[in-house]
Amino acid sequence: MFDVTKIREDFPILSRKVYDRPLVYLDNGATTQKPLCVLDAMREEYLNVNANVHRGVHYLSQQATDLHEQAREKVRKFINAGSVNEIIFTRGTTESLNLVVSSFCDGFMSEGDEVIVSVMEHHSNIVPWQLQAARKGISLRVIPMNDKGELLLDEYEKLFTERTKIVSVTHVSNVLGTVNPVKEIVRIAHEHGVPVMVDGAQSTPHFAVDVQDIDCDFFAFSGHKMYGPTGVGVLYGKEDWLDRMPPYQGGGEMIESVSFEKTVFEHLPFKFEAGTPDYVATHGLATAIDYISSIGIDNISRHEQELTRYCMERMQEIDGIRLFGTANDKDAVVSFLVGDIHHLDMGTLLDRLGIAVRTGHHCAQPLMIRLGIQGTVRASFAMYNTKQEIDVLVEGIKRVSKMF
Repeated sequence: MFDVTKIREDFPILSRKVYDRPLVYLDNGATTQKPLCVLDAMREEYLNVNANVHRGVHYLSQQATDLHEQAREKVRKFINAGSVNEIIFTRGTTESLNLVVSSFCDGFMSEGDEVIVSVMEHHSNIVPWQLQAARKGISLRVIPMNDKGELLLDEYEKLFTERTKIVSVTHVSNVLGTVNPVKEIVRIAHEHGVPVMVDGAQSTPHFAVDVQDIDCDFFAFSGHKMYGPTGVGVLYGKEDWLDRMPPYQGGGEMIESVSFEKTVFEHLPFKFEAGTPDYVATHGLATAIDYISSIGIDNISRHEQELTRYCMERMQEIDGIRLFGTANDKDAVVSFLVGDIHHLDMGTLLDRLGIAVRTGHHCAQPLMIRLGIQGTVRASFAMYNTKQEIDVLVEGIKRVSKMF
């Protein structure tokens, strides 16, 4: 049984006050809070297991290595990858995306080649491609959307040319909450012989992800958005693609042998993991996955979808409300403006009421241009949020609105 009151007890920070008011934390799209079990697991490893992983012959190193590689297996199972060789640990979604952009472009793209992205991408799935455009002369083609915030798949199909080498799209918009039909996007791309990378930063924490069912070629996500620590993320890649791509970074861990004449790279997944990994954070991520699994990702998904529906309904009560992202398939994010009140003013005043929301362009400036605005206020939900907190948010917005 899903018991949000009991779940909240696992997150001590939720019981604190800010400005003498109970904290209402609605900035989960930026980062989630961490349950005690994750913090305890990381503290325990630092206290009793800390040693560098791989190649160490002593007991602590082997124990730390076991925890690190067990984490890889838990990630594999969580997203249903076919092999642990397909699970690369990174510092987060941004590094995972940059890794693919850099290595894929080095291996398979040349001047005049094209990548297809969408109008709702986070900057981390735009800027790396633009860097390659400056270096190699590749170009971006952009999938448009309708006013509800839904991608136009008919227009998407028209973007493919003989120079299209890869598609890279977000699974869930961090601004609109739109859940994109990535399985269909992948199917269309594969009909053209083109691989697809999916940014799963805003999907993996909220509902079940099966990379084999989606059939994407790459999938990226972060630990800190799913109740794990910062500084650790995951890149899933089909083994065939990862085998063919050149390494992203060079150094220790990712080599089999080195001489001044030649380097032989390690087998997967270590080929893409240069340097000492954050093995304590991977253990924290694994513990977060265990925590999510103990509650049930489907239970979490149902709860958050109900919160999203409830928030969208209650927002209709607010005079002058403008909601951004009204797709039929929407999850865990509500972005809005009220009248002519600047998003920063609204967010600042809500903060004084103890309500934590995010304001600004949310690292999605091209989307803001498409919407004809400079930014929004964003409330984003997690498993520990409640309808009562949404009530506090709505009443807070009404109170702030009367001040203008």
